[in-house]
Amino acid sequence: MKTTTSTARPAGAEHVPSSSQAGQAGMDVNRSGELEVFVLVAELGSFSQAARKRGVSPSAVSKIIARLESRLGVQLLQRSTRHLQLTAEGLKLYEVGTQVLADLNELETSVAARSNPSGVVRINASTATGQRLLIPLVPLLMQTYPDIVLDLSFTDYVVDLIEAQADIAIRWGRLPSSDNVARLLGHTRQLIVGAPQYLDRVGRPQHPSELERFVRIGWNYARAVPHWPLLDQDGTRISAEMGNALRVNDGEAMRILATSGAGLARLSLYHAWDDLQAGRLEAVLEDFNPGDLEPIHALYVGKPDRLPARTRAVLDFLKEHVDLSHGEADARPFQRAV
Repeated sequence: MKTTTSTARPAGAEHVPSSSQAGQAGMDVNRSGELEVFVLVAELGSFSQAARKRGVSPSAVSKIIARLESRLGVQLLQRSTRHLQLTAEGLKLYEVGTQVLADLNELETSVAARSNPSGVVRINASTATGQRLLIPLVPLLMQTYPDIVLDLSFTDYVVDLIEAQADIAIRWGRLPSSDNVARLLGHTRQLIVGAPQYLDRVGRPQHPSELERFVRIGWNYARAVPHWPLLDQDGTRISAEMGNALRVNDGEAMRILATSGAGLARLSLYHAWDDLQAGRLEAVLEDFNPGDLEPIHALYVGKPDRLPARTRAVLDFLKEHVDLSHGEADARPFQRAV
């Protein structure tokens, strides 16, 4: 049943129950339908015009208004042969009732849209996160919501969602204070890795102090932390500076360079997982890994209750299907004993 004042005939508009029937349980009273008729009468100032608009007889409209007044115990309209005038109670009911009908209409539209969300959803993510977490889910996402159009942008630079016209951004790491709303997708550990062929040639470090003789692939963008956090054997936090020999601005490029034997890299465990499983990468210095968990969030702009159905559908899908369980796993099995 629609709730606008111009369509959807209320149930029982032609058949008006008696006063005894009107006193039955609330489930027998079509309150929204009565309210629609009253609002229409108030706006048009005429029973007959409201009846024509609703496609019912003027007597049916008159009986609906009479039933509404009887149930409320107040007079809503002052009638004369020439015009209708709202009473103080009628004016209050009109003002509040108009908003109630608008809210009800919005609710029904929102619920209906959620069953079949459609439109463009723009997602921004880092290259590594996009390729490792998002792309594998795209076929199922498109199958689940065939009317949603995905617009994917991958960059390791943090973009402003509004400037980039992005509906959702998937971000790794601690979030700065902002107006964005964050939905947690999971956590991941970080670890230092290298290709077996590189480690066979240069050696496997046994202590952070030995990292000076290794190529340490680093980041070249401004927000990057310029060191690798580690723990000494006594639990003291220490750090290893990123090297200057090789720097990149793309996590996937860093992973490929590491698997190619270009040097050591500090990657998220979920990012390196497939290469560790396949033996293309090894973990090093796990005894000195602080084991800090970094969060991964889906961000969006706006109030949660005002999101378009398409954006909410994608957010709910990501929350349900993004699997970061291996991101918190123990990486020691991927470290070769020396």
